[in-house]
Amino acid sequence: MNFSFYIAKRYLRSKSSQNAVNIINFITFLVIVIGSAALFVVLSAFAGLKTFSLSFTNTFDPDLKAFPTTGKYFSISKSEEDALQNVEGLANYSKELEERAYMTFREKSCIAYIKGVDNNYRSVTGVDSTLYFGNWGVMEYNGVAGIGIYNQLGVPIDNYQSPMTVLVPKPGEGSFSQQSLNSKPYNELPIVLSGVYAVEENLDKKYVIAQLPLVQALLEKDSTQISGINFKLKEQSSLDEVKNKIGSILGDKVLLLNRQEQNGTLYRMLNTENLATYLIFTLVLIIALFNVVGAIIMMILDKQQNSKTLFSLGATIKELRAIYFTQGLLVTTLGGLIGVLIGSLLIGSQLAFGWLKITPSLAYPVEYNVMNLVIVLATIVVLGFVSSKIASSRINQRLISA
Repeated sequence: MNFSFYIAKRYLRSKSSQNAVNIINFITFLVIVIGSAALFVVLSAFAGLKTFSLSFTNTFDPDLKAFPTTGKYFSISKSEEDALQNVEGLANYSKELEERAYMTFREKSCIAYIKGVDNNYRSVTGVDSTLYFGNWGVMEYNGVAGIGIYNQLGVPIDNYQSPMTVLVPKPGEGSFSQQSLNSKPYNELPIVLSGVYAVEENLDKKYVIAQLPLVQALLEKDSTQISGINFKLKEQSSLDEVKNKIGSILGDKVLLLNRQEQNGTLYRMLNTENLATYLIFTLVLIIALFNVVGAIIMMILDKQQNSKTLFSLGATIKELRAIYFTQGLLVTTLGGLIGVLIGSLLIGSQLAFGWLKITPSLAYPVEYNVMNLVIVLATIVVLGFVSSKIASSRINQRLISA
């Protein structure tokens, strides 16, 4: 067994003759355990919140989506659709057309988006799971709205006698002529709500979903004009390979974005919050690990006579420094392991029993991630290495000779 490691292990297990040194060592160890446990719990909580937040948008966002490179719309031909059906790794795709519109019902109104989708939309996205009540409807003028729009307008479900009206400006250029002023400058579409979806506040106030041909007629677009295509990939298929194949079919007229790219701002915000939290707790650990420096220095002074004896028996200054460096590294590593174990038990109990609630029916979301475990242990070991190195450098010739 390595000489420095053997002596450091003996020092770690033995008690000092000075009670104050024992108390300092215990407090130092306790601080490391609590700090590492807290860091692991916080990172696991943020990982859970990130997954929870993204689950809202993932119901509407497909694996891959095509947007027009320029303008709001692009056209897709029959030959391109046939080619897409033969793309290996592609499970299904759905065309859509959306535009900002004015929604009105009786004396109430709001601004939202009218989204026209084809029959594949529900199988390509997870929107089926968001239906709060009602159904998707099968009649031509049926639609599904977010619960925010539903509450704001007070539209009854299956109200065929007095449906909600969707208004969009008529496409065209130039100023209104006297003749055009005699007619309505907008197109209107009656929509009978057959269902209501609920995801999160922003999305709940954003969309009224109807059939694609209906919205194309409302916006005066032909059957080939759309604003996007949603793609669902098969399991185990390569996103990059499928993306390249779709890109070769649709060409430069579309921009293909994966799920993360579709919500770039949200992902950046969540990652920034996670990084900021990690840095703040790491700063707390750095301050806490100053205790390690103090504890090792106290141990050096307490074991000064032992160090002189070892030096007289042939131990070098480098070996004596290695003893206290190893001891500090053992303390921080052991404390980090115990802290991570305690944190794992807390996260595991939350996953199993949901003892901490956001609402009476919703447990606080957490996620056990091996990467977070590695990050915490690596942080503790690195900080322990630095603090132990600083403290062990106090061993010098003058101290041994004193």
